[in-house]
Amino acid sequence: MSESGHSQPGMYGQGRRRRRRRGDRDPGPPGQNLSGPSRDREYQPRERRDGSEDPPGPLIQKTPIILAKPPGERAKPSQNAPLSGGPVLEKPIMLMKARDDAGKPGTPPEGAAQPSGPGSSKIEREGQRPTQPVYQIQNRGMGASASSSAVDPMVGQSKLLPPEKMKHSIKLVDDQMNWCDSAMEYLRDQTDMLVVGILGLQGTGKSTIMSLLSANTPEEDQRGYVFRAQTQEIKERGGNQSTGIDFFITQERVIFLDTQPMLSPSILDHLINNDRKLPPEYNLPHTYVEMQSLQIAAFLFTVCHVVIVVQDWFTDLNVYRFLQTAEMLKPSTPSASHDSTGSSGSDDGAEYYPHIVFLQNKARRDDFCPRNLKNMHMVVDKLMTHSHLRYKGTLSMVDCNIFPGLGLDYLSTEVNMFLLPVQENDEDSLTKAGSGTYPLFSLLPGYRGHPSFSTMVSKLRSQILAMPRCQLSHTILTEKNWFHYAARIWDGVKKSSALSEYSRLLC
Repeated sequence: MSESGHSQPGMYGQGRRRRRRRGDRDPGPPGQNLSGPSRDREYQPRERRDGSEDPPGPLIQKTPIILAKPPGERAKPSQNAPLSGGPVLEKPIMLMKARDDAGKPGTPPEGAAQPSGPGSSKIEREGQRPTQPVYQIQNRGMGASASSSAVDPMVGQSKLLPPEKMKHSIKLVDDQMNWCDSAMEYLRDQTDMLVVGILGLQGTGKSTIMSLLSANTPEEDQRGYVFRAQTQEIKERGGNQSTGIDFFITQERVIFLDTQPMLSPSILDHLINNDRKLPPEYNLPHTYVEMQSLQIAAFLFTVCHVVIVVQDWFTDLNVYRFLQTAEMLKPSTPSASHDSTGSSGSDDGAEYYPHIVFLQNKARRDDFCPRNLKNMHMVVDKLMTHSHLRYKGTLSMVDCNIFPGLGLDYLSTEVNMFLLPVQENDEDSLTKAGSGTYPLFSLLPGYRGHPSFSTMVSKLRSQILAMPRCQLSHTILTEKNWFHYAARIWDGVKKSSALSEYSRLLC
């Protein structure tokens, strides 16, 4: 083929001349001028595109059909084919390698010339629909040989997978009061979440309650709870099970934070008997234990939507003094504009305060008496009058139909209080009921003054999960953003000047 891109008949004529020249050294037909540079090109051996010479022998096998492209390679190159008279690409085979990896049967060898001009376009259009190669290229592009700009399907699938389910709690703050980052892998980039924390004295049942609210049922073995409860050995020696802050998140995107006991005597005893070195800013062990409890409480008041305060008897005035002190020392955090009204009705637009729930665990049957219940609500309301914590208006035992005979207006000063009875098996209650002297009532359960423990836990869970999810800061936080926000708050609590000054006054 001439380099100027002449028509197809000229190409066939040159092919005939070349066969005669190689066979019998005929200088060509008369009237044909082969002198000059053109003559030199004609009598030089034909070279392949990769630099090798044609093998000797007849070239009758090089029919025009071999010069045509395979069916899968026709449409797209024909659209970009150069116009007549334009330069021919030196290595068009590279385009075929990019699309087909040179592995399909029928791929022409590298030495095969690429036709151009009207004749080649006609061959390409024979038996070929224009849209077929396009679909083939798209299908090949979705395979393993896709370009780097294509999206990895594994990445798209990972975004659609459900979040990893936790089987047990992990540390958010360890026993040395250091922040842990292991909870980050369980968090997602979504904003619909609820953060629930818990506070309480030693042995009140905080871990058990958090396990029942999060992932377990009363019928399960306590050794399999997500928050490990006290073992019998720890109970006998008066120790504590939880240290620092434990983290657990459910599939419903509810974050539960279990904490070590407030003002724990076992932690104090461990510090004294094991001669643990105190931080330099604390001189006495009991001061260090109290400041640890205040730091945890102030932290929960800042990063939680709901804080549960657990008591196993009514009531300890030191608990309310402790809550008020932690409220005073909590970090200053801005509140959202639509969430500026405090529990007492005053406008405190500069601070965020969580909802607080007073949970009476291991309640006796007399505690469920309507008269005693009303007195308990009145006492808590008086003790929390000057607090900005949201201690009323978001949880009600009367609405749970626990007291069917009481009207909705019976508790005029109803606070966020809930009573849980002592956990016992149904077999124990039937045994106690059948131990009387009347065989007629031996199969009936004894009167307890309240529904079963499982029913009470279910009603409490419904009330807690239905609590308002107020905005924790001036910006809407995702789960991962909440984690980073909580880490900054914890660091600020440990370095708080107000807590340091309060610790100095305790000495």
